Amino acid sequence: MSAAFRLDGRRALVTGANTGIGQAIAVGLAEAGAHVVAAGRRSCAETVERIDAAGGTAEELILDLADLPAARAGLPPDIDILVNNAGIIRREESVDFSEADWDAVMDVNLKAVFQLSQAFARDVFARQGAGRIVNIASLLSFQGGIRVPSYTASKHGVAGLTKILANEWATRGINVNAVAPGYIATNNTQALREDADRNKAILDRIPAGRWGDPADIAGAVSFLCMPASAYVTGAILNVDGGWLAR
Repeated sequence: MSAAFRLDGRRALVTGANTGIGQAIAVGLAEAGAHVVAAGRRSCAETVERIDAAGGTAEELILDLADLPAARAGLPPDIDILVNNAGIIRREESVDFSEADWDAVMDVNLKAVFQLSQAFARDVFARQGAGRIVNIASLLSFQGGIRVPSYTASKHGVAGLTKILANEWATRGINVNAVAPGYIATNNTQALREDADRNKAILDRIPAGRWGDPADIAGAVSFLCMPASAYVTGAILNVDGGWLAR
């Protein structure tokens, strides 16, 4: 395969890489040739094992984004690719939504994305290198949703943050983009898929006629990290089977 579509020699850090979309992204980057640092507040040993079994290279890093000073301090140097995937959600009617739930979601989903990106950029600039940042946005970067006020606000914020960092860092060697997943078949969506009415309503809205697979997100993220996407920055790529086009 052309070197434009390879990541050989790159070092990539993926947050929330222990399961689901984050795990798929880590495996996808490794398949493209990157050495992956699989980071999470829980062990990412299974992700590392999958990468090793497929002939790639990886290591795990315990990184709790609820403790931002420690997370920033634990960010390894000489990383070429940062994927800000980790996120949390809290559900409650907006009129009853607590300040604690607001702060918890905003801290992990938005504040941590900025602070890790900032730490990453400072390291890249100090060594006069180049890098890629890919943030994981959401359909709720564009829509309002229901009963998830802090999640919606945080994902709108991720979209805006992606654009401002792209504006500031494009001439300094860092491309910043985001991927907005649609409805993906993971543990987090199992209850929706098992609810016959909700599952049908969701599938009826998706032109592709199926739930997404985590590997669908991994492919998009990998492309945004490759030399082939060198002129792509500030973009938010919807990977949603056509949901937003409907």
